[in-house]
Amino acid sequence: MASGCVSAYGADTVSKKSHARPVHRNEAGRKGAPPREEEVSVQVSRFRSHGAESSVTRHVMDRFVAGTSPMQMLSATTPGVTFASDDGFGLDTLANTLYVRGFNQSQIGATLDGIPMGDQGFLQYNGLNIDQAEIQDNISGMELSQGGGALTVPSTQNLGGALQFYSSDPADKFGGKVSQLFGSNNTFRTFARIDSGVLSTTGTKLFVSMARTDSDKWKGYGTQFEQQVNAKLVQPLGSLGKITTIFNWSQFQQFNYLGLSMNMFRKLGRKLDYLYPDYSTAYNAALGNYPAAYQVLGNSADLQNATYLDGAQSQQNYLMAVIADLHLTSRLDEKTILYAHLSDSDIEATENFPSPNGAPLAQQNGANNLRRIGFVESLDYRIAGNTIQTGVWYENSGYFYPADFYQEPLLGEGPPRNPLGPFKDPFARELTDQFNTNTFQYYLQDTYAIRRDLRVSAGFKSFIQTTHGGAKSNDSAFTGEEELPSGTLTASSAFLPHFSVNYKPDSHNEIYVDIAENMRAYSYSPWFVANGGAWAVQNQQQFVNNKSAIKPERAWDYVLGYRFTTKHFDLTADVYHADYYNRLLNTTAGLIVQPISTVVNAGRESIYGADVSATVRPFDGLEIFNSVSYNDSEYQRGIMYESAYVELKGKKQVAYPSWIYKTNVSYGYRQFRATFNATYTDRRPLSYTNDVFVPAYWLAGVSASYDFGRIGVLQNLRADLGVTNLFGGKYIGGMGFSGYPVSGDYPTLFAGAPRQFFGTLSAKF
Repeated sequence: MASGCVSAYGADTVSKKSHARPVHRNEAGRKGAPPREEEVSVQVSRFRSHGAESSVTRHVMDRFVAGTSPMQMLSATTPGVTFASDDGFGLDTLANTLYVRGFNQSQIGATLDGIPMGDQGFLQYNGLNIDQAEIQDNISGMELSQGGGALTVPSTQNLGGALQFYSSDPADKFGGKVSQLFGSNNTFRTFARIDSGVLSTTGTKLFVSMARTDSDKWKGYGTQFEQQVNAKLVQPLGSLGKITTIFNWSQFQQFNYLGLSMNMFRKLGRKLDYLYPDYSTAYNAALGNYPAAYQVLGNSADLQNATYLDGAQSQQNYLMAVIADLHLTSRLDEKTILYAHLSDSDIEATENFPSPNGAPLAQQNGANNLRRIGFVESLDYRIAGNTIQTGVWYENSGYFYPADFYQEPLLGEGPPRNPLGPFKDPFARELTDQFNTNTFQYYLQDTYAIRRDLRVSAGFKSFIQTTHGGAKSNDSAFTGEEELPSGTLTASSAFLPHFSVNYKPDSHNEIYVDIAENMRAYSYSPWFVANGGAWAVQNQQQFVNNKSAIKPERAWDYVLGYRFTTKHFDLTADVYHADYYNRLLNTTAGLIVQPISTVVNAGRESIYGADVSATVRPFDGLEIFNSVSYNDSEYQRGIMYESAYVELKGKKQVAYPSWIYKTNVSYGYRQFRATFNATYTDRRPLSYTNDVFVPAYWLAGVSASYDFGRIGVLQNLRADLGVTNLFGGKYIGGMGFSGYPVSGDYPTLFAGAPRQFFGTLSAKF
């Protein structure tokens, strides 16, 4: 709960319910939950007991191209947040890069309707990305708590904040919504939702919705396909509260984009991609016969990285939950969440590795299997100006990862294997990784209203997480190692404090302070995947040595903020600092599909920064937002790398810019609305020693909509037009999917999408 940033569209933020005063039974929802979609209100002056939070409502989300990732929307409207990808929607999980004041998506907590979502990175080893969990059209709002993050969020990784997403409830009246999007690269997106309305005297209601998106890649060969189903049933219990059941399913099949180095990007351009289905060129390149046009790269590593045949991923997810929101007494609220999550996915790449028939290529596939089950229990008690919150979270997760090799044909004896499978008849199993994790977390917090205008919160959380696992099988002929990492690591802390003060002397001014300590449990993922956490070292001996050298990452976050709010003008200014201890770095070298990685403790990292944003509403309908963010994140000592000491003191953190500028202009007149947004992202370090940088870039977009109102049985018939990358800039978007090098260049970057056009027709009934 430390940001202080109002949404870029300040007047449209959610009307919040205070955590520091009684929450009566006639209020919409429990503590911290935004109002139902139909109850979102527009306010210019309001008391926000969580002045350190930013909110984005459905009203604001509707200004973006249908289907756009919520993380991309958050980045466009919130200072201090950067999001980059390689596609216009921001849905390619492999390429997505989200940072919040220097902390990435693996260091930020996330929930959906209170359900723990775990790591939001591309490899879902312990969680589920919001884009795969909930259809964007069904998200009623989202909140970002920067700095220490909301204490009540169930997460063991929120070093730098917490993201809370909320899905809309079923409507009280029968109806629905349909929309159809058309766009560049043969993009088609269909969304449909039906709300049952109230079905019984007890108020039972539900909705069922689906979305289907199919798009060609903007370069190279292949499509990016996804389909999702969301269902939600709400059973009111009168004055006692309600019970909600959720069922979400999603399926993704994506041909990936090729990871680039800066050398590859500069010399061969942003359209360089995998060679598939050009099997002949890839086959000959694997034999060392590279195309003449590629010789300009000048080094063998980039030549090999530039001529890989293919890369793809597919995934199927199930998320189920039962949520009980109960008002036990006029002073006591209780919430119980029981949830289960299952994911099965395949990550494929064709490597320059010989098949048994003599072909120089072999297809490698890793099958990710994740199972999570858990519960969250929380209580809120109000007495004598105090709101006391306490709760527990338990989760057990199992992760299984076998990596197999499949034979590719000899040249002239048939086409290469389909990157999306089916994966049958492997000729070898490289390795099998298996992990089991138990997590327990407890929190206690009291918010006390000293006076009507002054509130203080103090609390703590404690957690213990134990992960046992690693390699269960290993073929040293493929891995090159006699013994792969395996063992047990435990991260625990009995007391992680959180303290905040919120002072609002009048209806216009607000000052807030937030101080918190957080700890991140050890991360894990397959052995050969860069950024794989504590188990991402070359062999068992390194893992054993690291057990005494690494510790769980910790961070102390400090935020001081001020907000000024009037009908026509909003100003928010934050200064923040973080002391980041036991900073674990995954260093990477080698080829994209055969990285050599290890984990080292870089000691302390120091983060200083400031965000300033202003929103001007000179007259009804026009809103102009501008923000400037500065961040100075520096490592404070060097590391041992390949038996040599590498000095990193004073070096900037990889992947995060020092300066970010954002502007948004939105104008609405009657049924028409137009929005323009632009973001400047400063250059970003690619290597830990800062000898290679990714260049700065501007990215702009524009959208316009017109609501035709009721036509026949259709209500709110609406037409939207959106243009992304308006000025056609050539830039590097997402970065870091295969880690970062200690020094020099590395193919871990994704070129951003070119200018694209999208049009949508939608209607309610």
